[in-house]
Amino acid sequence: MANEATRRTVSTILQENVSYLRERLGAGKSFDVIHLDVEYAGRSMALFMIDGFVKDDILHYLMRFLASLDEETLTSHPLEKLFKTYVPYVELEKTNDLDRVVDAVLAGPTALVVDGIDYVILIDARTYPVRGPQEPDIERVVRGARDGFVETIVFNTALTRRRVRDRSLRMEYLQVGRRSKTDICICYIEDIADPEIVKSVKEAILKIDTDGLPMGEKTVEEFISGRHWNPYPIFRYTERPDTAASHLYEGHVLVIVDGSPSVLIMPTTFWHHLQHAEEYRNKPIVGAYLRFVRFLAIWASIFLLPLWYLMMTEPERLPSALSFLAKAKMGDIPLFAQILMIELGIDMLRMAAIHTPSSLATALGLVAALMIGGVAVEVGLFSNEVILYFSIATIGTFATPSYEMGLANRLVRMGLLVMTALFGVYGYVIGIMLWLVMLARMKSFNVPYLWPFIPFSYRAMRDVLIRSPIPLKNRRPTVLHPRDPDR
Repeated sequence: MANEATRRTVSTILQENVSYLRERLGAGKSFDVIHLDVEYAGRSMALFMIDGFVKDDILHYLMRFLASLDEETLTSHPLEKLFKTYVPYVELEKTNDLDRVVDAVLAGPTALVVDGIDYVILIDARTYPVRGPQEPDIERVVRGARDGFVETIVFNTALTRRRVRDRSLRMEYLQVGRRSKTDICICYIEDIADPEIVKSVKEAILKIDTDGLPMGEKTVEEFISGRHWNPYPIFRYTERPDTAASHLYEGHVLVIVDGSPSVLIMPTTFWHHLQHAEEYRNKPIVGAYLRFVRFLAIWASIFLLPLWYLMMTEPERLPSALSFLAKAKMGDIPLFAQILMIELGIDMLRMAAIHTPSSLATALGLVAALMIGGVAVEVGLFSNEVILYFSIATIGTFATPSYEMGLANRLVRMGLLVMTALFGVYGYVIGIMLWLVMLARMKSFNVPYLWPFIPFSYRAMRDVLIRSPIPLKNRRPTVLHPRDPDR
């Protein structure tokens, strides 16, 4: 910030303004920066815009309209007449700050500079390349809406307003990044959200001091979370407008970043990352069953593999009814090495799948199945039991609705495995305790991460474990301190 030039105001001399804008925008150096010298109503004017951001048909209409004006039209009060009458467009703004004009043009609007007027008129007739709002790949449902957020902030705010027509819905606009000037929207329902949470979110975003946000919402999260070595996400990502709307009605705050199809939901707890829209697209009893199965799969993805390793290395601790679990063939390679190798192998396979074109995905799956399921067992690299239990753990990881939570649980599983290999049953128990302490100490904007388990709330914990019917969920989460606690 200290090396920025002094802010420059708009001059009444057109050529001075044009020279400054051409230099700062790089007109003549960048082919997509368009500068047009025009003359309407007997006055010299200039237009600055970025090719590809401008709606050509709207700009052509405005230019034709201005070309029809007589010379006497702008003899008196030209700014007011242009701004209120002769530039017929909805989104108009005037500014006397040339640096503000430069930032605006780079963001998409068109700048109209008029000789003899010490203001510049900004015409927000912009458009962005955008894909259709198709259903997100990660958060698919069998029944329900098929639209999803896209990379354009205005589209995302419109998708949100389509579902939340509350008159107190607020969309506050910010810009972050000294160079990128990335558009950010803070979205909340004023009559519900806690003002302190909204204030904390806003202050945290305004404190971000960086050149730009190349990774969009992920960069914002890393700046405001502050837990760089903790793998667990304290904010929830979603690409579904219906999921975002349901959190707004609870009292959460959304952060929408231009250029990102994912919306940040804050604050959130551990349990928010374990819920999925599919549970609410079925009857309550079916949704409760799906949630139970999902929780079972998630716990298996964390604890099952280290527990089985413990049973294999200390079979005397098993009751006689479960002694068959420790009768597996160990193989030619130590069991710990087998599990570690397959952990790393699955991660390699996951990364390969991301970088593999869809036309080759079938071939990659076939190679993986033959390599891991067949040949690796035959040559003695892995035992059948290792593949079985690791497959169950992997299924649990994929069953985790939050991708970030699944990756964090995978790291915890590896940590528990190491602790168990080093210290046996004591390492397994101590590892779980350390994991619980770590989660219990976490907070998301002063909201305990393990609430309602720690601190305990019976009613809220019941709603976490059992998918309750919507008519019975007539209270908002108390931990969010909503201004309107009743639904």
